Amino acid sequence: MEYELKQQDKFRYIEVGEGEPLVLLHGLFGALSNFKDLIEYFRNHYKVVVPMLPLFDLDILHTTVGGLAKFVHKFMEARNYSHVHLLGNSLGGHVALVYMLKHPERIKSLTLTGSSGLFENGMGDSYPKRGDYDYIKKKTELTFYDPAMATDELVSEVFEITRNRIKVIKIIALAKSAIRNNLGDELSQIKQPTLLIWGANDTITPPFVAREFNKLIPNSELHFIDKCGHAPMMEVPQEFNVLLHNFLKKLAPSATVVG
Repeated sequence: MEYELKQQDKFRYIEVGEGEPLVLLHGLFGALSNFKDLIEYFRNHYKVVVPMLPLFDLDILHTTVGGLAKFVHKFMEARNYSHVHLLGNSLGGHVALVYMLKHPERIKSLTLTGSSGLFENGMGDSYPKRGDYDYIKKKTELTFYDPAMATDELVSEVFEITRNRIKVIKIIALAKSAIRNNLGDELSQIKQPTLLIWGANDTITPPFVAREFNKLIPNSELHFIDKCGHAPMMEVPQEFNVLLHNFLKKLAPSATVVG
């Protein structure tokens, strides 16, 4: 399914469907393909929005988790979204958390899946070797429980990014920013209902990270999916969508009873 990439000022984004906004934030090597099953399912129930995060477009000083959160804030203001259901995967979850802690008034619910913010093993733990396709393939396979999920197309996407020296520098800057920006002391401030969907076999943000998020975020619920790695919405989309939809339905505005 091809989506029209819309443009407003400096913002590029997808917006499909009607209803309360469901805003999806991708991770460090994220692409629209990460969310295709989620978009197709939820466009029938919500206004699904995917902003293209400027991972490689910010100056190096602002190539940080905080810099991306500021970008999300400006995007939300420009689009005037409210009652937002905010979802983030990996680095996108970390950005969602930083944004949420600064601007909770727009957010109705939060969903994190494989989120950084407490602890992660990532591409930034070693230099992403430029020109080494096999290295990139192995790293991409580690994202999933089933290595076959790292298709040639997906590996090529990541490989192309890592062939660019400036992009590699920015990947490392973002990865280091994520490691430095530990939110453990702030998570108790989150009051919105929060859903945690985690791969039981996630090696990048392992299950103990999910349990820690669950412990520290007051109004949170945690679901593990077996035989699943760091990107459940890609690897087990049907199970992921059911968990997310059941969570969101509990938050739906009550129908008015006339009588």
